[in-house]
Amino acid sequence: MTRSTNKTIHIISFDIPFPADYGGVIDVFFKIKTLRSLGLNIILHCYEYGRKRQEELEKYCQKVYYYERHISKTNLFKTKPYIVASRNSKELLDNLLKDNYPIIFEGLHSCFYLDEKQLKTRKKIVRTHNIEHEYYNNLASVERNIFKKYYFLNEASKLKTFESVLNYADHIAVISKNDMQYFDKKYKNTVLISAFHPNDDVLISPDKGNFVLYHGSLNIGENNKAALFLIEEVFSKINIPFVIAGNKASSELKNAVEKYDHITLKTNITTEYIYQLIKEAQINILPTFQATGIKLKLLAALFNGRHCLVNNYMVVDTGLEKLCHIANEPNEFIEKLNALYNKPFSFEDIEERKQLLLENGFANNYNANILKKIINN
Repeated sequence: MTRSTNKTIHIISFDIPFPADYGGVIDVFFKIKTLRSLGLNIILHCYEYGRKRQEELEKYCQKVYYYERHISKTNLFKTKPYIVASRNSKELLDNLLKDNYPIIFEGLHSCFYLDEKQLKTRKKIVRTHNIEHEYYNNLASVERNIFKKYYFLNEASKLKTFESVLNYADHIAVISKNDMQYFDKKYKNTVLISAFHPNDDVLISPDKGNFVLYHGSLNIGENNKAALFLIEEVFSKINIPFVIAGNKASSELKNAVEKYDHITLKTNITTEYIYQLIKEAQINILPTFQATGIKLKLLAALFNGRHCLVNNYMVVDTGLEKLCHIANEPNEFIEKLNALYNKPFSFEDIEERKQLLLENGFANNYNANILKKIINN
């Protein structure tokens, strides 16, 4: 069977990618949207486990299939990682075998059938969102619940072993320069395709904001740790208005915020409201404790916000270092917050953002054209 050159592709998504309200699905949804704008027809396959089926996806996809994710605890005891074993559908395989179109597997999560013999002749592209075993080890390092910590460590070990399935991919589309350095040493045909995101242009107000913002999904251990670090080591020691925004805040975080009148927690809010806060803030402060993938919240801050203050882990090997102010120790954060809080964000600053973001690999069309070329070759 010869490979098809038709401009139709399959995309296997680990979750329903709309609404595009967290990191992984943001990349999937805006990839779909941009590839469709370039003339590709998309057959989308989604695993569902809590998010509702979405008519919005039918605007961009020729066909949308949904499959149950098998979240039974028995999958915890299989040799494959739980995130892979639970995304296993014979119906998906049957649908892939109806034609000969190329297949994009979103993350190791969706790679259950990557080494399937019946797909041997197909063009297969894997989109990596992280170095998954490193990501899960980092989740374990900040997790306080002993059972969750064991799960993350066990999953990390399985993911490290399972990763060799990438040898069956024709191309690996990595999301960051840091990930590229890792995957390029181990596998053939790796290519850097940065994260897809909601931003078509740089939309920054040149006037001044009157608060500092930290935002993120607060139910994620790393983000909870970053927010607590900022409160205890930085915000508590400086009298500037601070806002922490994100859903599902922990009791520990809520209690920490209540101690200070100049710190506000905004939770149970919409994605649109978070973008409003990003635009209004004088400084977006975004430390992280793991340098995996590329943080979509960093791109959101750079496309829409004024000054961006981060630590090395957030920007290492991203190509975005020039656009950020960098601090690593609490006293450095305090010093730079004081310096930036009254510093206007100029039109020259905005033009510098536009040039780097739109002309150097961070625009959706730029990345979609690279992916389209891989698909069609």
